[in-house]
Amino acid sequence: MKEKQNKDKNPFKGISSSKVIYPIIIGLGVVLFLFWKEFDINAFNVLTFSAKTVFWLFVAICCMAFRDIGYMIRLRILTDGRLTWLQIFRVIMLWEFTSAITPSAVGGTSVAILYVHKEGISVGKSSAVVMATSFLDELYFILLFPLLIIFLDSQVLFLAQETGLNFRNEFLLFAIIGYSLKLAYLILLSYGLFFNPRGLKWLLLQIFRLPVLRRWRQGANKAGSEIITSSKELINKPFSWWLHAFAATFFSWTSRYWVVNAILLAFFTVKDHILIFARQLVMWIMMLVSPTPGGSGFAEYIFTRYLSDVIPVDPTLIGPVIVAMALLWRVISYYPYLFIGAIIFPRWIKTKFKRDKN
Repeated sequence: MKEKQNKDKNPFKGISSSKVIYPIIIGLGVVLFLFWKEFDINAFNVLTFSAKTVFWLFVAICCMAFRDIGYMIRLRILTDGRLTWLQIFRVIMLWEFTSAITPSAVGGTSVAILYVHKEGISVGKSSAVVMATSFLDELYFILLFPLLIIFLDSQVLFLAQETGLNFRNEFLLFAIIGYSLKLAYLILLSYGLFFNPRGLKWLLLQIFRLPVLRRWRQGANKAGSEIITSSKELINKPFSWWLHAFAATFFSWTSRYWVVNAILLAFFTVKDHILIFARQLVMWIMMLVSPTPGGSGFAEYIFTRYLSDVIPVDPTLIGPVIVAMALLWRVISYYPYLFIGAIIFPRWIKTKFKRDKN
């Protein structure tokens, strides 16, 4: 009887479409505050719309579409073609929706296994797929970040020309904290998936014995079991399989980071595209420390502080202009997942869990 109750219990009970309102309120609240603080009517003379504006905004939207296409190709590879393209699209949108309404450090990974499983993939295979996506995503950041540091001027990258490159620089500090968390997670995940999955589960359980973490020990036990299951699925995959999946990952994330470049080109003449690309990647690493859903508020604030120097406008107008760019960036790259997910999620939950009860 107890087993049946557990089966019928909806594990998505804590997630609902109504939660889209919170990141919207937080994000727009920060933007409105910044607009109020920086408002200058002359900024509207700078942001003029033309055919060029429409074209580059369309390119920005296409970059986000390419990002999702890359995700879909990767999921198709990781599931060995067992899901249709429609199923894959649904999983991606639900996954992004969950990421958008949870803190950046949590993301949608914790429930992504169920999204994949409910589309007809076994629990073991679903665990392997999600763990592989996490591994590939973190690998992209871990490899690309130091390369950008090597090939770009670090003081320019972190806006440290005047204060110097030290831990008093908030951008450098946030980036190092975020990168350290990602590197630690990648090392643990790699060790667990490819070398000693049972050892990693034991380590997780020891860590979650700490009083401050004890309440999540059951979840850690489940995550450890998923890593063991995933290891069996992934350890024998050929190198070509991983190479193709990483290529799709590279295409997806890189497409996402060209969005701001396209948005800025819609209004201005942009020179240093690689620097803007690099700062977007650093921004994403910084957002890992944000406690708000989808980085709402924090993302908009960091955008206005971190990219203001690449916009060629009069310094007296940079405030309202960069705030407008931040809002446009979030409208293209973030809010669509909230609205698409809010439409798909209730119907998906009703269909999948009603089917289980029949």
